[in-house]
Amino acid sequence: MAVFPRCGFEDGGEKFSLFRLVLFAEGGAVIASEAGAVQELGRRCPDQRIATVDQDATIIESSKQLALRSYEGERGYQPMLAVWAEMDVVLADEFRDGNVPAMMDPLAVARKAFAALPETVTTYYYRGDSACHENRLIHWLRDEKRVEGPAGFIGFAISAKMSDALHTAIGKVPESGWAAYGKEHTAEIRECAEVSFVPGEKSERKDTQPLRYIAIRIRQRQEDLFDDGTKVRHFAVVTNITKWKTGRLIEWHREKAGTIEGVHYVLKNELGAGVMPSKYFGANAAWMRLAAITHNVMTALKRLALPAGMLTARPKRMRFLIFNTAGRLVRHARKMVLRLATKAGRLGEWLEAMRLLPIRA
Repeated sequence: MAVFPRCGFEDGGEKFSLFRLVLFAEGGAVIASEAGAVQELGRRCPDQRIATVDQDATIIESSKQLALRSYEGERGYQPMLAVWAEMDVVLADEFRDGNVPAMMDPLAVARKAFAALPETVTTYYYRGDSACHENRLIHWLRDEKRVEGPAGFIGFAISAKMSDALHTAIGKVPESGWAAYGKEHTAEIRECAEVSFVPGEKSERKDTQPLRYIAIRIRQRQEDLFDDGTKVRHFAVVTNITKWKTGRLIEWHREKAGTIEGVHYVLKNELGAGVMPSKYFGANAAWMRLAAITHNVMTALKRLALPAGMLTARPKRMRFLIFNTAGRLVRHARKMVLRLATKAGRLGEWLEAMRLLPIRA
């Protein structure tokens, strides 16, 4: 059983290499790496000085010959991505077999993600689910003199693994300690509370300040049972951010559902990453990397050249409005003319976008 992602790309006697896409150019010199592209995008958007890194893995179902079964039972792959939430760009990706545990070395992806951030960023944050509740990663985030990462404070919030000790500590929270948070839900009562809890793992260092644990309690308004037969559900978030109120921190942590999970959806359903092209691990890794680069190219196009109304446009909308525009090449009077079936106003937007792009068409 393979328990670590295959980082090489030699399978079945064939060797595969990842493609490097030329994304930006400056005076004829090209930047041909993912990190360089993200840093150049950050340089062209210097007002964005805050970077929140959201990290998560996703399952891509596949019936390929070499695909392995994931924890959910189906065969496929389980790549891990890290996204710059404020800019909606992929900072790092690691393609993994389906049977690789989600908690397997998330620190490696986090390091790559923070290393890809531009120098213009001065404030750093990190969000992750329970698969990121891993000791080496947390110690690295807490260490302000961390190796292979930016120096200084990184505020993080990570879904905590629900151990028996933590569940017992949550049960000791008095009723007066619970408070509602976020918008009122129609079917559920959602509350949060501070929990007095210090983990007893040997890896917990004595010379550091205890982390902050915030519990979440969810109940049905009609006092119905959940599908698993329980009446109350408990979750928890561990964080080193002490200045924020519990409700604000929980809502901020939950925002990653609209960032990293949204990127997973777009990559798999709109950019082709959900269908693996080959039985070879290396070819599929390259395919996933190309989908991530394509997503970053589209984000750069929207931020640098297209009108503000296109900033939230997904690939299928960009295909409909721009990429799939019909045209006809006409030769006349020793000239070649392209006649496009679009409105004059939209054509003007395209010409302005071509003017703003770093690479001249």
